[in-house]
Amino acid sequence: MALPLDELLARIIKEDASDLHIHSHRPPTMRLHGGLVNMDREPLTPEETVGYMKAITSHQHQEELAKVGSTDFGFAFKDLARFRVAVYRQKGEIAIALRLIPYKFFSFEYLGLGPKVVELLSRPRGLFLITGPTGCGKTTTLATMINYINETMERHIITIEDPIEYYHQHKKCIISQRELGVDLPNFSEGLRRGLRQDPDVFLVGEMRDTETIRAAITAAETGHLVFATLHTTGASRTVDRIVESFPIEEQEQIRVMLSASILAVVSQQLLTRSDKKGRIAVYEIMVATAAIGNLIREKKTYRIVSEIQTGMKYGMKTMDQSLLEAYFCGIITHREAAEASYDGEQLEKRMVSVDQETAPAPKV
Repeated sequence: MALPLDELLARIIKEDASDLHIHSHRPPTMRLHGGLVNMDREPLTPEETVGYMKAITSHQHQEELAKVGSTDFGFAFKDLARFRVAVYRQKGEIAIALRLIPYKFFSFEYLGLGPKVVELLSRPRGLFLITGPTGCGKTTTLATMINYINETMERHIITIEDPIEYYHQHKKCIISQRELGVDLPNFSEGLRRGLRQDPDVFLVGEMRDTETIRAAITAAETGHLVFATLHTTGASRTVDRIVESFPIEEQEQIRVMLSASILAVVSQQLLTRSDKKGRIAVYEIMVATAAIGNLIREKKTYRIVSEIQTGMKYGMKTMDQSLLEAYFCGIITHREAAEASYDGEQLEKRMVSVDQETAPAPKV
């Protein structure tokens, strides 16, 4: 007999797993430190997966599941945590993926983000992008930044999310959290309407389409601090992705707008630690300078990495610099660093060079 859902969720929290997968014909499975671990001995029956689904899925979301084959929502588990839930059909049967969203907020020191990044949060305007693949911790980084503003500044913060993940309480700030499908129809509409709601800060859960990107850039240009995410890797690729999402006849104008409005791009990855259990975030950090603005305008984004390499005084670092630091501190393995690198060949040479320099001299 399958474990009650409450027991499964409690174990996810206790083990500090990131996800729970529920599929028919296999045991409930958690993602722990990047790997998959079965939680129960007996495979679930289709009836048991349906029972789990009905225990957490509202009638409205069950209707959406029946109509389009999937539905997404968030729900609170007691006062312990929130989960982001994706329910979907596969092979005609129900499957569920639940992502753990802790209630606690982390510190910048815990995340590995330095004071130069924190300083940017007091800027009155600009587009601050957090990028990286799915499951790399973008939501946690954004929540930490919003919480910092909430605790230290007087602002009106509007978040537009799908679904709401971290719940923020009013502290020094007023926080309006709006959820797609509940409070508004889409991201771009939330940004356009939000401009009339006396905002200082926007958080956009994801820039999914051209209209949302356009609205986010416009909001940043008109004197607001806008945080948003993209599923891109690296600052130069992020800029190119934004520009190329527009028709060719608009791209020149978007480059100019973006060069003036972009504040920073933080690209991140989560890697498995080799020194202890858990994972560590590594970052590429680009802070917009006049030189980087010129590169964006002049279609020379391929040179942004060089600017990042020489921009340490602004708090910048490349992904490979972060990987080298983690490798030399013994936090990640040689292989982990090489696989996560944006320039694997160059990083490999640097690691081998330092390994040779630090190797003990042969005994005579």
